[in-house]
Amino acid sequence: MTGLGSFLRQLARDIRSQTLRTFLTTFGIIWGTVAVALLLAFGEGLHRQQIKSFAGLGDHIVIAWPARTSLPFQGLGKGRAIQLDEADIDFVKANVENIDAISTEYSRNLRLRLGDQGRGVEVSGVSPVFGELRSMVPAAGGRFIDPIDMEQRRRVAFIGDQLATELFGDADPVGREVVLHGSPFTIVGVMVAKEQDSSYSGRDHSKLIVPSTTFRAITGQRYIDNFIYRATDPKLNKQVSSQIIAALGERKRFDPADSEAVSIWDTTEMFVFFDNFMLAFKIFLGIMGALTLVVGGIGVSNIMNVVVEERTREIGIKMALGARGSSILAQFVLETMVLTAVGGAIGLAISWAICSAVPAAGVTRFVGTPVLSPQLALLTAGILGLVGLVAGYFPAREASRLDPVIAMKL
Repeated sequence: MTGLGSFLRQLARDIRSQTLRTFLTTFGIIWGTVAVALLLAFGEGLHRQQIKSFAGLGDHIVIAWPARTSLPFQGLGKGRAIQLDEADIDFVKANVENIDAISTEYSRNLRLRLGDQGRGVEVSGVSPVFGELRSMVPAAGGRFIDPIDMEQRRRVAFIGDQLATELFGDADPVGREVVLHGSPFTIVGVMVAKEQDSSYSGRDHSKLIVPSTTFRAITGQRYIDNFIYRATDPKLNKQVSSQIIAALGERKRFDPADSEAVSIWDTTEMFVFFDNFMLAFKIFLGIMGALTLVVGGIGVSNIMNVVVEERTREIGIKMALGARGSSILAQFVLETMVLTAVGGAIGLAISWAICSAVPAAGVTRFVGTPVLSPQLALLTAGILGLVGLVAGYFPAREASRLDPVIAMKL
């Protein structure tokens, strides 16, 4: 306790003797800490926000459209239209492994009437698994279409949140009836609002979803517009896509190497690209913040040099009385670490307060919610510790190497 008390008294004396310099130095550490923490926190928040927006289209799904052949095959010319129906997708299910889920999709703009109001809406006929694939979550009190709807060709519909508001205002649409393409349909669910920054046939918030069997019954459409699937592991998406193309090539007689016969959009590539981009971006932000912190560390080193110069006689006396160079070194390094720790703690507290205030400002849609995670706090503390150690070591080393006789004469 005596040693600790002496150390704290000495530290307080040094701070009082260099109040302005100590304040500016501590402010440098605070500013550097805030820079590191906020840059990394906002980088992580932006990353999560963009991933969430990407997942609005679907989580690591693949979307495929039958198109036209670009290569001749087995005596058949190029330019043939590839048309797929439910039997073709059933063939894919039976012959391709590692498919986690797959759904056909029929799309058409149909006339919808509610009372005296009429409008065209984008309607998709899909399978029950489509909701999971496309991140369409029903709001409380409603549901997505289910296997019984498919089997019995029920006239039920799942509606996008924005379309629901446009049609029904603040009223609950579930259980209400609309007339679609001349047939009455019951609304069984409303989609929970979601962020979606990409699409292929319009945003989901303005769509109407019905069972594919019902869609075919009311429109007479036989061939699908596209199909959506997901592998059991996102890393297998490319492999599964190749197997699907090969299976369809065998069934529809086109070259499996024909990349235009069936167009593929693997959304996993967006996730991979953005993950790599954000990793590089966060490293850049971390380096910028760390350099700002290093500037604060230089200030700490400068003030410790001043402290060593002012206490040269005291150091000489201590060493003459038997104090070892290692104890002098430890004392000054410890003082530096305490000063750095205080500045770092204040900086982290400020960063936490800013991160907590951002959601209330209503800008999270654009920059995400900054995340000051325990891992980030530990990383910042680690950088602080390294800066403090380096900043204090060299002045402390000079102090520990002083000649006691010369030091006492200064």
